[in-house]
Amino acid sequence: MAQRTILITGGTRGIGRACALDLAARGDHLILGYARNRRAAEDLQADIERLGAECLTVRADLTTDTGVDELFAAALAWRSPLDAVVNNAGGTLHVGPLVETPVEIVRRVIDLNLTSAILVARRAVQCLAPGGVLVNISSGAATTGSPGEYVHYAAAKAGVDALTKGLALEAAPRGIRVVGVAPRTIDTDIHADAGDPGRPARVAQRHPMGRVGTADEVAATVAFALSPGAGYISGATIRVAGGL
Repeated sequence: MAQRTILITGGTRGIGRACALDLAARGDHLILGYARNRRAAEDLQADIERLGAECLTVRADLTTDTGVDELFAAALAWRSPLDAVVNNAGGTLHVGPLVETPVEIVRRVIDLNLTSAILVARRAVQCLAPGGVLVNISSGAATTGSPGEYVHYAAAKAGVDALTKGLALEAAPRGIRVVGVAPRTIDTDIHADAGDPGRPARVAQRHPMGRVGTADEVAATVAFALSPGAGYISGATIRVAGGL
């Protein structure tokens, strides 16, 4: 496969980091968008370059009016056109029933997981070359609703699934595929960020396989969605959810 240029939002931790390393090992060049953790971005860039791939890191807050444009402008100035975008930035930020979730948390979660995802997807379709692929990272929560934990996050990710379906139909005449990937519970630091680091171990037995998933398993699915082998897949969301 020819070398590709791939932009990953939320690209320095968890699923984003696993995707970046997987794609770098396959020979792709990467632009990694991140919001705050410069040290994590620099460490990942060094790991990617050790694999022989080129990497650009860009600090951009995708919840701001200018952050999305700044990220894409930097990416296109570095290497153009883009071959793929992995729309991954997100987080639950809180665990608990919706009625106990502060309004400001609800707004931040919707803004990060849905509004920003829509705006990234919009710019991706404007910028991708024909034959390009947009992968939207959704969540298994979009169909289960995640009662008692983060209904607001589940609702935002259900919106991402609708985004994948509708945008795929709009983007098809441009020669662009849009695919969703929906992990369920994955052992990453998203749980610690929400104040519940022990959640993966606590909920593992709810899953038919008796365990939660790994970021590498999600990354492998993203790599498939970006590959020629998935060339007739668009408008669909692939679940990486252990049977749930």
